[in-house]
Amino acid sequence: MPSLKEIKTRIASVNSTRKITSAMKMVASSKLHHAQVAIQNMLPYEDMLEHILKSFLVSTPSVQCELEVEHKLVKRIALVVYSSNSSLCGGFNSNIIKMMMHAVDEYKAQGIDDITVYPIGRKVAEKAQKLGLHIAGDFTELAEKPNSSECAAIAKELAKKYVAGELDRVEMIYHHFKSAGSQILTRKTFLPIDLSTEAIGEDNDRDLTSNIATAKAQEYLRKKQEDQERQTTEAKPLNDDFIVEPDLNTVLSVLIPKHLHLMIFTALLDSLASEHAARMVAMQTATDNADELLRELNLQYNKSRQQAITNELLDIVGGSVNN
Repeated sequence: MPSLKEIKTRIASVNSTRKITSAMKMVASSKLHHAQVAIQNMLPYEDMLEHILKSFLVSTPSVQCELEVEHKLVKRIALVVYSSNSSLCGGFNSNIIKMMMHAVDEYKAQGIDDITVYPIGRKVAEKAQKLGLHIAGDFTELAEKPNSSECAAIAKELAKKYVAGELDRVEMIYHHFKSAGSQILTRKTFLPIDLSTEAIGEDNDRDLTSNIATAKAQEYLRKKQEDQERQTTEAKPLNDDFIVEPDLNTVLSVLIPKHLHLMIFTALLDSLASEHAARMVAMQTATDNADELLRELNLQYNKSRQQAITNELLDIVGGSVNN
């Protein structure tokens, strides 16, 4: 049985750890709020671009873009994988790495060895280097500070290589941010781009109103959102009577690269918000575990202290009886 001094030292150690995890949880909560605001600021642009693109595609279903054409022979693959630069965020990075390794093994089983990784985040970059995969560049800073122009450069480079035949397929692996308590591990085809009207807008299911991550709170918010959707009337559609100049193909050649850029940037914002949400939940769990451990240690300390006092009293009483 440990001595009182050992238990007291352990209580002090757990208390110090609890202070750190509690502070990290608050920092992650603040960063999550900023990440949610960034997504919210981007959504109007995303919604309008998708609306315009969808209107064009519905009116002219026969138009086909080079980026939409699927290559018959797939030999060269690119994976855009999003992770974090730091740890202490639960299974966030390990889940991403597992899915990346699964995708690599799947392609290698098909006889495809030419796999290029675009690692947005230090953790996935280190793992890809250990696996001996070809790394396209250093995007470590992008994982902490989202930059729209750098995302546009990545999308432009991938589209250029796909059209030139240097790449036959491009996939994205990231966490789709649904809410503070739910981040969905997603593997999505980036190129050839899916321009079907059913696919546009399918990921706009985020809850950006709360940082609460408990199951009961999430269930309450979900039911509340369903009730609000039932009560609200459908919005009037925008005027889709567009005048296209100089021609539809030229306009689509501008809109589709913008849509690709938006896919890269949206996935980055989703991944960043998911990282902070995962870290917030992990630190909250660690704080709760520390509280539980402190209760057990305090109980053990009090029992040991009471036992020591009882033993001293018994010695005193025994000595007086002998005298």
